[in-house]
Amino acid sequence: MIAARQRRRLVPLNKTAWWQLLLVLLPLLLGLIYALPNWYGETPALQISTRAGLELPTTFIETLQQLKIQQLVPQQVQLQGKTLLLSWSNLESQRQAYELLNQQLGEEYITALTLLPATPAWLSRLGAQPMKLGLDLRGGVRLLLAVDTEILLQQQQKQLTERLRATLRQQQLPYRRAISERESTLLSFSELQNQQQAKKVLTTHYPELRFQALPDNALRITFSEQQRQLINQQATQQNLTILRKRIHELGVSEAIVQQQGSQRIVVELPGIQDSTRAKQILGATALLEFRLVNQQVTPQTTPLPADAELHYKPDGQPIVLFKPVVLSGERITHAAAHLDEYGRPQVHIELDSLGGEQLSAATKRAIGKLMATLLIEYRPQPSVEAAQQPVLKKHQSVINVAQIVDHLGQQFRISGVGTLTEARNLALLLRSGTLSAPLQIIEERIIGPSLGQKNIHQGLQACGWGLVASLLFMLCYYRCCGLIAGLALLGNLLLLLASLSLLPGATLTLPGIAGIVLTIGMAVDANVLIFERIKEELGLGRTVQQAIDRGFHNAFSSICDANLTTLITALLLYAIGSGPIKGFAITLSIGLATSMFTSIVVTRAVINRWYGGKPLSTLSI
Repeated sequence: MIAARQRRRLVPLNKTAWWQLLLVLLPLLLGLIYALPNWYGETPALQISTRAGLELPTTFIETLQQLKIQQLVPQQVQLQGKTLLLSWSNLESQRQAYELLNQQLGEEYITALTLLPATPAWLSRLGAQPMKLGLDLRGGVRLLLAVDTEILLQQQQKQLTERLRATLRQQQLPYRRAISERESTLLSFSELQNQQQAKKVLTTHYPELRFQALPDNALRITFSEQQRQLINQQATQQNLTILRKRIHELGVSEAIVQQQGSQRIVVELPGIQDSTRAKQILGATALLEFRLVNQQVTPQTTPLPADAELHYKPDGQPIVLFKPVVLSGERITHAAAHLDEYGRPQVHIELDSLGGEQLSAATKRAIGKLMATLLIEYRPQPSVEAAQQPVLKKHQSVINVAQIVDHLGQQFRISGVGTLTEARNLALLLRSGTLSAPLQIIEERIIGPSLGQKNIHQGLQACGWGLVASLLFMLCYYRCCGLIAGLALLGNLLLLLASLSLLPGATLTLPGIAGIVLTIGMAVDANVLIFERIKEELGLGRTVQQAIDRGFHNAFSSICDANLTTLITALLLYAIGSGPIKGFAITLSIGLATSMFTSIVVTRAVINRWYGGKPLSTLSI
């Protein structure tokens, strides 16, 4: 036992073996490798895939020969699964190739502007990729959309009125009339007994509704507050799904669609500079309804029958349609725009099995009659409310009237849709689905690529000056130990960049750069605490080796406490915040973890290797 204690005393204090130092420096080497792709940047590219999600045909390569003819040969061609990636050295070549391929490929393909990493092949084989840049650094369009819940609830109220009528007829309960008001449905009965019996039956069938008895044997029926919230929540979630489908149809890569609050949606489209078509597609609420034409009355008839209403064709001619809908657009599974044999634009539509059965059954009974295609859209108006938000107005137009010569099935065509561009936009909307509630664009922000490059340049300048200032301070104040702390600070920056490059879903934004700058300033705090503790121990008369050992040991608890409180704040920011705030919180959290490793472990290993085990009388600190 005595011999063991003596051997323990003989081991030099603060001694680190070479293998231990290499083990500490290995993460720094890996950090350098995985941070290196950010140095090479990105190249302009095109992303091509089939609209149906199928593999690219072998004949597709022949189409790419047009690029060679036009002297737009891509620098690199990659096939990733079912997507072909083509890259060029400049934006002008990318833009020319994009316009050419759009003309050559047609509607069967989706061509998207994107950026590909210019990472060398040997780094790519190691799985090293650069960080994803946010909209404020890359440039593009950011839209903030609000779900119009008022129009949504009006639509739901009208549908509820139809369901209530059907239930009353099914239960053989007589009623005088059913009127759909703004936020309620009004049912009137001829006798009080009928009112009471209807209330009892409807309460059983619709527990989510609220019933209020009125004078004159009437019932006012409204949605409960809980049901209203559920309708709004479901509408927002459905709109999120449909917007993602529409963005895929637009061919925008790396787009971000996320919910903000209860009734708002944020859409970020990196690389898009012309927001006109994006706004038309994302905010449009196009709904098709197929209705039979009432040929028994003329548009001049007054009043019109209760089951009919007046509409207008695009040329302004009036037409009377039946209110009951033969088929709605929600049954559409695919739509594509084509030109018919006379060169007129048309939309080819495919229905699901249930929609095909409904249309077949309805048209069998109506052979020889006219059926109209009614297009319903909600468009923003120039007038604004007090909240300075655009007012949506309902537009309805009959785009097609045709005679039913035979019963229709799951596939049919509609014409009279204007130009080919309008037909393509309509087909896109029908393919991706109808928004469950209209969307208002309440904020639009366009960030040009030059502004994004300026943000990157200014962010790098801030990081560089912060790094230089920290290094000069540590070197001047703590001399050789400050130099070691400066090297550890560079290692911390490498690890931080590598972590952001490897972390799935991490995107660098301007607030993220602010988090990096803040991390650079905070990373040296731990070394300042350690070095001040070492100075205190030297002032108490301890030897250099004892002062180093006690300095690291005594400062550890203070460093942990300080970083833990900051980490809790960062986690709260991530949990409560959204968008840029989350980016700042992620960068700050990763920076805290990497700074703990470099400031304590790496600095201790280097100081031990430099000074450990040596009979020193002074320390350069």
